[in-house]
Formats: sequence, structure tokens, C-alpha cells
Amino acid sequence: MPLSPLAPRRTRTPRPPVAGHPAQLVGDTPVLWVDEPFAPPGRGFHAKLEGANPGGLKDRPALHMVREARRRGDLAPGAPVIESSSGTLGLALAGLAYGHPVTVVTDPGLEPPVARLLTALGARVVRVTAPHPEGGWQEARRTRVAELLARTPGAYCPDQYRNPDNAAAYRPLAAELIAQLGRVDVLVAAVGTGGHSAGISAALRETCPGLTLIGVDAVGSAIFGQPAGPRLMRGLGSSIHPDNVDYAAFSEVHWVGPAEAVRACRCLARRYGVSGGWSVGAVALVAGWAARTHPAGTRIAAVFPDGPHRYLHTVYDDDWCRDHGLLGSAPPTEPDDIAEPDARVVTRWTRCARVRDPLARALAKAGAR
Repeated sequence: MPLSPLAPRRTRTPRPPVAGHPAQLVGDTPVLWVDEPFAPPGRGFHAKLEGANPGGLKDRPALHMVREARRRGDLAPGAPVIESSSGTLGLALAGLAYGHPVTVVTDPGLEPPVARLLTALGARVVRVTAPHPEGGWQEARRTRVAELLARTPGAYCPDQYRNPDNAAAYRPLAAELIAQLGRVDVLVAAVGTGGHSAGISAALRETCPGLTLIGVDAVGSAIFGQPAGPRLMRGLGSSIHPDNVDYAAFSEVHWVGPAEAVRACRCLARRYGVSGGWSVGAVALVAGWAARTHPAGTRIAAVFPDGPHRYLHTVYDDDWCRDHGLLGSAPPTEPDDIAEPDARVVTRWTRCARVRDPLARALAKAGAR
């Protein structure tokens, strides 16, 4: 059941009434109760609205990684920061906040409004033009980052895919959830770099040791053992295997397709006036399923990473969605099930209750030969 709106819990680190620094605009985000049409009345989930941050969820790790790099001396005052990104604004905000020129290496999928916002925040945007033959766009971006670092003296790369500061940045978010909800029994989180699912779940388990973590991935993503393939959905999924993914922390994983995410995003917008992008739709779909299938009284938290604005020309554009075959057919109301993450290639919402590190499995097979 939702918490009483008459007695809201405060977070332990509220935003100041007047921010004196851009970093103080991040955190202390609200929680929204969501049930119908995703779950029956009273059997819903609590959505953590990270779109209330200036640039969304990634503001938290971007600020934390830059702060920690400065503290350790890895990043000198005023030195350039270069990173691969699908287009989130967090690193540009961190550069603005701490006085570092930022270069964001992205790909042709970056939405034009986001490119303009990045430029407005002072970031330089560099696009790769062709995917890597094995690692797709993400590996192509990482290769370009390495090239830029080699010819930019003093430049620093946070390397969000492998930097433990990425996961550590989410401890305050976990503290906010405990302060807001009292406890969390199930956490539903999208997985891209692996940072927020690992960081939030690890911190929550210090208070809620029985926490169940449900991962949400994209069809076509390689993170959990599926073959990498083309993906319309940005912000979750990966063609590479980020070191920050804590495979042992997950109880299960769901892959969600773009048509399913679009419908969920639009349902959220019509019913609650709050929505977001691909990750938000996918997470809402899976969190609603968790609310329907777990016992009554289970307290479910779902992380909504962003708001809808960067997706107005994709998720919320009827012509774009029709061109990509995302409208017209009724999406599934329940996931398919597979016994092993690589049992078959999934093309729609699918669930697997067994999670393992696909790289560890590949190494074990190679060693047995």
C-alpha cells in the first residue's frame, strides 16, 4: 500500500532552500505511488523520480566521479574531462560545477535536442560515425575516447563502465529511499553501466538484507548473456560487459522491447502526468509485474532515471514510432520465461530467474576445452 500522504517521510539530506552551487540541485528526489494500469489498486510500486534532477539520474555519478577524481589528484583543476555517453547531461553539469571543459563522445543516435543542451552547458560533442565490429557503438565511442585522451595532455576519463565511484555515488539515493519508504523489499532498476543497480542495492541491503533486485535490460543487449544486436532504446542495455554490473546481486532479469516501453511511457504520462524515456517505460512495465506477482504488502521501489523531454521526437512522436513499427499491435501483458539467459534470442518482454556473468561462463567453457 502507498504511504499516507498526510505523514510524508523526509530524506536525511534535503536540498537547501536556496542552492549556492549547481551540485546542490541534485538529490532529494520525490517518490510517486503508481498502481493502475500497471497493477491493481493498492498493489503498485513506489517510483523514485530521478528526472527531478537537472539532468536526471546520471547527475549523481557524474558529480561524484569528478569530485573523487579531484580529491585523489587524478583530475587537476581546470583539466579536460573526456567520456563516452549516450547523451545524458550529468557530466556536462559536473564540468560546469567544478570548472572543467568536457568532451562527450557519442554516436548518431544522440537526439538533436540533447546535443544542443550539451553544447549550451559548455560541453563539446564528438560523434563516432560507425559502430565497432564487435562492441557496437559503445566500443566505437570508447575507442575514440582513448584516441582523444592520447592527444590531450592532462585529460581525465571517468570511465563510467568500470569506475567503482559510479556505484558508490548512489549511496545517498538508497538513504533517501529508506527515509521516504521505511524499507524496500524489491528494487527494480534498469541496467546500462551497472552503476545504479549495484550501488543502490548494496547500500539498501545494509538496512534491508532480504532485498530482491530485479534487473531490467533491453532486447538486443549483451549484458546478461544475450547476443548484442541493434537497439532503438538508449539509456539501458549495452553491447559490452561493464565491470560495474554486480551479477550476484540480481534475483532475476527482464528484457523489454521498444514497443512495450513506448506503451508504458505513454500510459504513465496519461495516468500520472509523469513519465520518461526508454528506461522509465521498461522499469514501469517490470515493476508493475512485480507488484502483481509478489505478496500484498511487498514494498517495491522502482528507479525512474529521467524525464520525457529528450524523447519528444522518439517515444512520444507518433510518426517516428509508426516508422519503427512501435504502434498498432497490442503488447504482451506478461513476460515470456526462459530457463537460461542464453536459451534463445529474445525479441519481446522476457524474464529469466537465473542471472550469471556471461564472461565468466565463456571463460569456464574455454578452460574446459
